[in-house]
Amino acid sequence: MAVELGKLVSEVKEQIDFSDIGGKTIAIDAYNTIYQFLSIIRQPDGTPLVDSKNRVTSHLSGLLYRTVNLLEYRITPVFVFDGMPPLLKRRTLEARANRREEAHRAWEAAKAAGQIEEARMRAMASTRITKEVVDGAKALLTAMGIPYIQAPSEGEAQAAVMVSKGLVYASASQDYDSFLFGAGIVIRNLTISGRRKLPNKNVYIDVKPERVSLDRLLQSVGISRNQLILLGMLMGTDFNTGIDKVGPKTALKIVRECGDLDGVVKYVTEKYNTQFDSDPREVEQLFMNPEHADISAQQFERLVNSGKSDKAAIVRFMCDEHDFSVDRVTKVADKLAELRGVKGQKGISGWI
Repeated sequence: MAVELGKLVSEVKEQIDFSDIGGKTIAIDAYNTIYQFLSIIRQPDGTPLVDSKNRVTSHLSGLLYRTVNLLEYRITPVFVFDGMPPLLKRRTLEARANRREEAHRAWEAAKAAGQIEEARMRAMASTRITKEVVDGAKALLTAMGIPYIQAPSEGEAQAAVMVSKGLVYASASQDYDSFLFGAGIVIRNLTISGRRKLPNKNVYIDVKPERVSLDRLLQSVGISRNQLILLGMLMGTDFNTGIDKVGPKTALKIVRECGDLDGVVKYVTEKYNTQFDSDPREVEQLFMNPEHADISAQQFERLVNSGKSDKAAIVRFMCDEHDFSVDRVTKVADKLAELRGVKGQKGISGWI
């Protein structure tokens, strides 16, 4: 489960326009983004978009149109894909898989009962990312000339390191784990902005990008990044389930009072008569020193500037293979070629 920092972040997040980050290079958590596309781009009863061979294509639609939208604002996206998850994440992944199965059964039942709103909500919760989905996303990005990086482990960790090194301006993700990995700036809603309907309500809201600075977050709550990791561990992360009944306010109080990991472990033992379910030092190190690919500025510049959009490949992949509209895809491919042509003339210094 992603760490629940929403209440703390709400005090320091700022709503922005795309123009505020125009000309910036941003590392996008690919799995997180694809998950959002698969969840949101669905029919009224929750059925995802599929091609004539019943292969899910919702994510392909999102990747193509939303990525071009970013390029129109002179935002350079670099997608970062997850690699092998740490062993400590296995329990989290198993729990997610069980929840998806339960949601899928509830979705089928709601559809059979004609409960459209309920069906859509349950369908979104049943979203899963398969190897076929990932392979398709990478194939489309390659045809579009959009750079992507295969992380050795957590994509969010790789993106955070890239921010720390100054390779990119920010990490884009809906989760707040990015802060625990050390991302200095996180952009939320980057690829899902727009008009959205609230679940079970006939109410629509405008979703806009949000920017959060790690420094501002730490200053607002008066703790260090290391202590922020401890706060996350108390509430629960992807690598541990946290301490029962400890929410953001209580966790912040404990961290401020105890100061470091040894103090927090002692406090939890004495106050709650329990222990962390995962080795807290191992969890701390997963965030402080995450596994990542070491990329130099020169390597990154080549990656960003070497990709070229291939109109024929895009049309072949999207239309011939996955049944998208030729007219719509061709127009987008033409726009993409125009945008990528302009961008390819600039060096990395102009895009960070």
